[in-house]
Formats: sequence, C-alpha cells, structure tokens
Amino acid sequence: MAKYLIKNATIVNEGLQQQADVYINEQRIEKIGQNLSVNGAVEINAEGLHLLPGFIDDQVHFREPGLTHKAEIYTEARAAVAGGITSFMEMPNTVPNTLTQELLAQKYAIGAKRSLANYSFFMGASNDNLEEVLKTDITNVCGIKVFMGSSTGNMLVDNEQTLEGIFKNAPMLVATHCEDEATIRHNLQVFKEKYGDNLTPEMHPLIRSEEACYLSSSFAVGLAKKYNTRLHILHISTGKETFLFDNQTPLKDKRITAEACIHHLWFSDADYQTKGNWIKWNPAVKTAADRDQILTAVLDNHIDVIATDHAPHTIEEKSQPYSKAPSGGPLVQHAFNALFELYHQGKISLEKIVEKTSHSLATCFQIKDRGFVREGYFSDLVLVDLQSSYKVERDNVLSKCGWSPFEGQTFNSQITHTFVSGHLAYNKGVFDESVLGQRLSFER
Repeated sequence: MAKYLIKNATIVNEGLQQQADVYINEQRIEKIGQNLSVNGAVEINAEGLHLLPGFIDDQVHFREPGLTHKAEIYTEARAAVAGGITSFMEMPNTVPNTLTQELLAQKYAIGAKRSLANYSFFMGASNDNLEEVLKTDITNVCGIKVFMGSSTGNMLVDNEQTLEGIFKNAPMLVATHCEDEATIRHNLQVFKEKYGDNLTPEMHPLIRSEEACYLSSSFAVGLAKKYNTRLHILHISTGKETFLFDNQTPLKDKRITAEACIHHLWFSDADYQTKGNWIKWNPAVKTAADRDQILTAVLDNHIDVIATDHAPHTIEEKSQPYSKAPSGGPLVQHAFNALFELYHQGKISLEKIVEKTSHSLATCFQIKDRGFVREGYFSDLVLVDLQSSYKVERDNVLSKCGWSPFEGQTFNSQITHTFVSGHLAYNKGVFDESVLGQRLSFER
C-alpha cells in the first residue's frame, strides 16, 4: 500500500480547524504536523481543501442478498466512497432477512469480497429469534436492529413480550425503527374511506403521522429506561420526538441516543408537490417546523448522529401510484454535500458536521480506532473543495437504481479524495478498487 503525504490541508477535527500536513503510512495516520517531508510518499497538494474524518453512516440498506435488482453492496459502497462515506452499517431487511448468525456471516463474506468502504452489518430481531440474537458477537457486529414499525418479511417486532426480552437481555446496542403500526393502519383506513384509491404522496406524513412516531419512540425510551438498555433510535422525523432525549449527559455515558437523517434535515412536506414518491420514506418527511426542530436538536445534542437511511428502489418501482410505490431512496453519494450546503447557508458549522457524522458515530458505537483525525488511527479521510460546484443529474448518479431525490440540485462543494483505511479509493472521479474496505471492530 502506498504512502501518502497530504500537504497544507485545513483539518476539521474535534471542534477545531488547523492547517497541517498528514502522513499516511500503510493503513494509519502516522504523523500530523507542519512542513512534513517523507521520502517515497505520494504527495497531495491540499491547499484550499478541507480534510475531514470520513463519514460513518450507521444506517444503510444496500439490498444484498435478495434484492439486487435495486442495489448491491458493490455499487452502493462505491457511491458511498464517492460521497465521502468511508464506513457503513447495513440493515438486516434483505432477502432472506438476517435473522440467524449463519445469514449474518454470509453478509460479512459478501462485504469482504465486494465493499470498497469499511463495513458492518446489523443482526436482525424478529418475534421469534431472541436466542439467535443473543449469540451476536459484541466486538465485531455493530448492533441489533429492531423494527418497531414498518418492515419486510418477518422483521416487524410487535410482540410486547418479545420486545421486553430483547431490551432486557440485549448484550449490545439496540437500534430501533419506531412507528406505531396500529396508528398507521387506523390512519390509512380513514384516508381510504375518504379518498378510495386516490391517495397521494402529500398524505404520507398524515398517514405515518407524528402520533405514530411519538407513541413508538416514547415506548422504546420507556423500555430502555426500565432495563437500562443501550438504545439507539433511528431517523427521528418529528420535532416532538427530539425532546425525548437528553442533551446534558456526555455522549460516552448516554444509554439512549438518537439519529437524524439527511432527508429529514433537507426536505419538508411542501416538497411532495414536486418530488412526490421520490421523497417517500418511512418515517415520512414531515413539516418545515419538524425539519427545523430536528436541526436544532442536532445542534444542541438532543440528537447525537446524522445518517442517510440510504434505501434505493428502481425507477419503475418509485414511478408507481403512491399506494404501490415503496418507501426509501438513495442518499449516500450526496449526503455530505447536502450537509455542506447547510454549512454554506449558515445553518451548521463544519465542526458540528464532523462531530455528527464521524466523532459521535465512533463514540456511540464504540468503534475501534476510527472517526477522528488522530495519529495511530485508521486513515479514513476525506478531502473536500468547498468552493467547487456541481449539479446532480441522472447521468452522474452512481447508485445502481440510477436516480436521486437531489436531481436538479446544484451543490457548492465537491468531494475530491476519499481514503479508506489508508487506501486512496477515490481520486477526483476515479476509483481504485485494488484494495477493499475492512470489517469494523468495536471496543465493548
């Protein structure tokens, strides 16, 4: 593996910005300092560029195995790396659902052979696999995923006794999708009685309502407090939910944490008129007030991390009428740039972006030697040009599905280089796939 010397970068790390050089030797950062010189190292002139720790995405759906007409680990990991995401944690609602240790091991084998980014995979919980869940190795699996709301196959966990068993006995972090299914079914029936088959995307946040989200999230928080569970609630979509979380306790000591996603920080229900099913997600994009409160919660630490919930579907699937179109969309390629756009708008600092996409992920999941620009840590690094614009168009989308909810958006920043475990995997539009990503490990 080549040695690299990044010269004159503006490093954004641990609440500070400084101009310095970074020497990468093999997989790790060997030296950070001024005026470094290294014989035999490939030099990269980073003057005018910002150097950040790579985005660690704790929620993606890369669709493999079983749904590879939508996406593959190979294609989506490449798109992620192009977007500055150096590590991902992938969800278990593939086909078959990842509900046994054997199926989990099979996904790790695919990752080892196919992923340009570093990777981890969640173990899935169902109503009847608690014994299998409890076998999960806490040192090399990111967590246990519980769908307390919409999912596929056998992954909706709606048995209270099962939930109590998971929350009481889980040996590691439990990540939850929280939407109350009874509320959603009731709302859907009301809308069907009123509108018949003429349901539209604008109705989505009313069917998958604030009440449905809050009921489920508050129930999960209550269970976690009862059993002292290490709970992580995914994709908070309402302002009301943000007040369920503590912003006083240091993150390393929190037992209950929360995640915001790019689409809930960017879009609002007004966008359904132009975007329609292309911004149909579960939980739904809701009001501008919800969007603004979620950003406030990110800034004041009620919400701890930012992720994508990257969940691609084909153009044909998303082009169906609302009631048939699946929820989810591709986001890994453009997530960082969307956040940088919020920075350009004065809504969030670069330091806070780095904290919520890297540092806090490493702390929250107890990831070993990643998430910071530190000597001795793995070189998961991203160079970004904050003064270079490009327009998102269908022909420059890298996800296999071939579309993006950001189509037509001009971003005023570009990722120029992405290092994954010391390997320059992406360099100004060119991929080097000669070295693949690594399995994440955890200090628990």
